[in-house]
Amino acid sequence: MSVDISGWTMPNRVRVIDSHTGGEPTRTVIDDFLPLGTGSLAERCERFRREFDPVRSALVCEPRGSDVLVGALLVPPSDPSCVAGVIFFNNVSTLGMCGHGTIGVGVTLGHLGRIRAGTHRLETPVGIVPFDYDGANTVTLSNVPSYRLAANVAVDVMGLGLVRGDIAWGGNWFFLVREHPETLDLSQIDRLTDVTWRIRQALWAARITGANGAEIDHIELFGPPGSPENQSRNFVLCPGKAYDRSPCGTGTSAKVACLAADGKLKPGELWRQESILGSVFTASYQTDGERVLPVISGQAFVTGETTLIFDAGDPFREGIRA
Repeated sequence: MSVDISGWTMPNRVRVIDSHTGGEPTRTVIDDFLPLGTGSLAERCERFRREFDPVRSALVCEPRGSDVLVGALLVPPSDPSCVAGVIFFNNVSTLGMCGHGTIGVGVTLGHLGRIRAGTHRLETPVGIVPFDYDGANTVTLSNVPSYRLAANVAVDVMGLGLVRGDIAWGGNWFFLVREHPETLDLSQIDRLTDVTWRIRQALWAARITGANGAEIDHIELFGPPGSPENQSRNFVLCPGKAYDRSPCGTGTSAKVACLAADGKLKPGELWRQESILGSVFTASYQTDGERVLPVISGQAFVTGETTLIFDAGDPFREGIRA
């Protein structure tokens, strides 16, 4: 369905709720101000990406945001069983799904009094995501079906040589690298960012993609955990070249899918995934006989209630865009 947006202008004020999930920020846009029309969330997400990109950058890019900030635009769900629809986006484009963002949205909806403790459903562009909310800060979400597309894929990376990893879907496309010489510590952020960015560029140059030619835009390195209570620590480079402060919900889902494919994690068995900051998501999965259905649990905390102002005379009204 096409939507006539002629004559539409950005409002001067937009209300948002900021939160963080394991250190990774989410900005939930609670004003319904965009003429995205009706249709599926996937269709409205594409409309947002194609026709309202200046709105995306205005909401999450500098000077009002930062490269690490993930936006969550609340929209009416097309499925009446869902408490809300949501379109996730970051400093470069829209996202199909966002695990840490879903946890942040769940806690934000509770903060607003729109939901109470219990089980709810959230509609995303890649499917409906049920989640349990404890009434305070913990959300446990049932992510979209996840799978490993290819194992032990080799790519020649400039300055690094041959790097091997798994290609997997967890709501976004990931290249997951287990064997590497890097130290997963905050003191090595610049080095880790450089390494993972090179891997991403090498994958694209070699035309190594996800299903249907989709770009693999998340790179995930794994290493030993900092705490003996956890199974693994990760470093995740997101599409806009910012690293994930949380353990990454879709990345943990992709990891669980790989573990299941290798027979290293049984249905219902817990996996504690540690982020580069040391924050933790607890993960497990169920199966319907063929598909891996990840379950991710984490905590989010509201950090601010804000009205963003978009002055018509502001030269950076639409954000600082690359």
